[in-house]
Amino acid sequence: MPDFPHGKDYPDPPDWQVGESHAASNGHREFSSIRMSDVQPEHVSWLWADRIPLGKLVTLDGDPGVGKSTLALTFGAVVTTGGMWPDTTRCDYPGDVILLSAEDGLADTIRPRLDAAGADVTRVHAVQGVPIDDKGTLRSPTLVDIEELRQLVEDTQARLVIIDVLMAYLPTGVDAHKDQDIRRVLARLSALAESTGCSILLLRHLNKGKGDALYRGGGSIGIVGAARVGLLAATDPDDGDMRVLAPLKNNLAAPTPSLTYRLVPDDLRGVGRVQWVGESAHNAGDLLAPRDDEQLAATEAQEWLEDYLTQEGRCPSRDAKAEGRKVGHSQSSIDRAARKLRVDFEPVGFPRQTYWSLPQSPQSRQDSHE
Repeated sequence: MPDFPHGKDYPDPPDWQVGESHAASNGHREFSSIRMSDVQPEHVSWLWADRIPLGKLVTLDGDPGVGKSTLALTFGAVVTTGGMWPDTTRCDYPGDVILLSAEDGLADTIRPRLDAAGADVTRVHAVQGVPIDDKGTLRSPTLVDIEELRQLVEDTQARLVIIDVLMAYLPTGVDAHKDQDIRRVLARLSALAESTGCSILLLRHLNKGKGDALYRGGGSIGIVGAARVGLLAATDPDDGDMRVLAPLKNNLAAPTPSLTYRLVPDDLRGVGRVQWVGESAHNAGDLLAPRDDEQLAATEAQEWLEDYLTQEGRCPSRDAKAEGRKVGHSQSSIDRAARKLRVDFEPVGFPRQTYWSLPQSPQSRQDSHE
């Protein structure tokens, strides 16, 4: 044990560091402890077997365009209906879902995606804000509002909370890259999950770094450190048309196989939806391994064009190319991406103008992959 200078008056730690400690009769703080013989052992319960534990924090990391938000809503749809997960296991704990979304519109994006995924939308509750007066004025919520979130979880008996994206809901003054700041916030969120038995899914964008996949999620390493399970969504390096959901870390179960999926257009609702394909041999390290510049440019152009045509639908090819060049893709990369995606080319009128659209049949996309 270190020897501290006699008589030195050390300041008390901040309140959030004290936890459940209490002042003893002599005025000094003491640890609160419990005998492990008094702790009743429990088995981990799973919302999705070996992938999403109940009462814990889970991260889902990925770049824009891989369908993180669509994946999260697909998970929510399974929970609201007590349906089947893509590995053919059933959701044994159906219930309500709470959504905090900072990036997508409720009416034009989230509701159509939930419908496309087959969700029971009567069981999905989107947080719009925190009332600040009797007139119904709302302010934007943050993770400071932990008691308000707890109340909503308890009122709805929610099984899953989706926070999309985590960084948008960090309180003012919290530095996402400081481990101490992050752990202070996530400790309260973890306690909420533990006490209510509700899983909390935290979505993050990837940073631009290289190296270990655990360090590629945005913000401090303390974020994935606080989570019991980490998931990664990324483009399949062997096929830019496919996506892979891979385990990043799991403190509670053995590693699970990665799963392959594609984003296909839902013509009725005008959004993309997840179509599960099967297992993948790729792990998180494979998915985030550096690729040469030409391959990376081709993959990024293909991802961009698929997202653009999914959003815009049938459109003049010259418009698509112009928009692609605006965001940094070369014309040759866009043309190669169109061939790889098997884009439908439709010449119209005179002088002739070509329209592009994604293939109507998912099978044609599968033929291209094969």
